[in-house]
Order: sequence, then C-alpha cells, then structure tokens
Amino acid sequence: MNIKAITVVATFEAKPGKEIELRAALIGLVAPTRKEAGCLNYDLHILPEDPAKFLFHENWTSKAHLDAHLQSAHIKALLPRVDELCTAFPTITIWEKIG
Repeated sequence: MNIKAITVVATFEAKPGKEIELRAALIGLVAPTRKEAGCLNYDLHILPEDPAKFLFHENWTSKAHLDAHLQSAHIKALLPRVDELCTAFPTITIWEKIG
C-alpha cells in the first residue's frame, strides 16, 4: 500500500474581542501536537494585518496520523469552544504533494 504524506492548511477567524483567547487556545495545541506520532510539522501563523486571523500549516506522514490527531484530547477540548471563539468553523483543506 502506498501511503502518502499530506499537508493540512487550517484557518481560523476570531470573533471580535476573542482574538487573545483564540490565540491562546491555538498556541496551546502546538506543543502536544508536535509530539504526536506522524507529525512532521505543526506551525501556527497569524496574519499581521489582521490579528483575528490564524493559520495552521501542518504536515503528516499519513492520513491515518492526521485522523488520530483529530481524535486527540487537545483537539476535542477545543471543539466545544469554536462557536464561542470563532466567526465560523475553521476552514480545513487537505493537500497531497505531487512534485
């Protein structure tokens, strides 16, 4: 079976007045996620012109490792807070390297 590494891009936008809380919640995901099996990188970015917008750039050795990450305790702890902190559910796209 040919298992391919994948890239994930996830974007979040904080509700007005929730920027600091969302930033802290997202930063809290970085250290535990980087320790997960299959995590090649898990990098959080902020849009300098708009501190309410955040982006995760992630690389995983396989879709199975990403799926395990999505079931982790730290991700599950954030999910109930998304409506409180974000303008909408995060946009998540999964990419496969072709070159």
